[in-house]
Amino acid sequence: MKIAFFSTKPYDQISFTAANQHHPHELVFFEPRLDPTTVALAEGFPVVCVFINDELNEETLRAIASTGTKAIALRCAGFNNVDLQVAAELGLAVVRVPAYSPYAVAEHAVGLILSLNRKLYRAYNRVRDDNFELNGLLGFDIHGKTVGVVGTGKIGLCFAQIMKGFGAKLLAYDVYENPDCLALGATYVPLHDLLAQSDIISLHCPLLPATYHLINAESLQSAKPGAMLINTSRGGLVDTRAVIDALKSGQLGYLGADVYEEEEKLFFQDHSDRVIQDETFQLLQSFPNVVITAHQAFFTREALANIADTTLSNIDDIEAGRECINQIKPQS
Repeated sequence: MKIAFFSTKPYDQISFTAANQHHPHELVFFEPRLDPTTVALAEGFPVVCVFINDELNEETLRAIASTGTKAIALRCAGFNNVDLQVAAELGLAVVRVPAYSPYAVAEHAVGLILSLNRKLYRAYNRVRDDNFELNGLLGFDIHGKTVGVVGTGKIGLCFAQIMKGFGAKLLAYDVYENPDCLALGATYVPLHDLLAQSDIISLHCPLLPATYHLINAESLQSAKPGAMLINTSRGGLVDTRAVIDALKSGQLGYLGADVYEEEEKLFFQDHSDRVIQDETFQLLQSFPNVVITAHQAFFTREALANIADTTLSNIDDIEAGRECINQIKPQS
């Protein structure tokens, strides 16, 4: 099957070309993201393969459907950038990669915690400048602290397992209780209680209408003063302006983020030779108790291999007319 890949980087070409040795597809890679201005590139391709910042709104979907596209393959778990109702109306199959390496994302969340807590970024720069002073680098023991896990699917479970290894007390919040989290000793509580009791709060839930701005001005007022917030899921889970206000007041003590609500204008590109126009992002970066990474939590060799293999297997199912377990359908 002929597949048009959008928003591609060299590592995408490497991983998918390697995985395609076991699949019969023709792969064509495009660097631009798919949106209404680039739909012409998809003409004649039965499948488009897209990533988190491609814009699959009604305009894009109608345009690609009119020129022969039959399926959309997301090489990620999230699907909030796709209008599923319109896709279903047009007969476009939408498939995703629900799990590629939950360990990768969970481990990155822990890395953000350690970097913020032990000021590793600041310590590294000091030593490079031959400054071996310890003032300003004071951290805290994670052992014995309360860690709140918001979203206890595969990634949330992996994160909870790691935090259990640190000797932390686990609180959890989810629509459905995960028996494996309960077996770890996690206690499921309402979100308000989790925020009020947790020293560290880590977000591992999908971005849905019900979870949009789950962390906002009101919910932050419930948080334990000085708590640490970690987001390796989706930027839209967090109201950025409310977080900035909470950081200014000290209500929030730390922020570690691998995602950002307006990241499609910034992430996966080199802006080092220009002035970033996003004043909210610039303000967020100015805080000494904030660490931001550019949506790299998924970025391990194992995850890229799994993403490529699962994506191409999904397309195999579509081509063969088989039911695909990773197909997404709109909720009725």
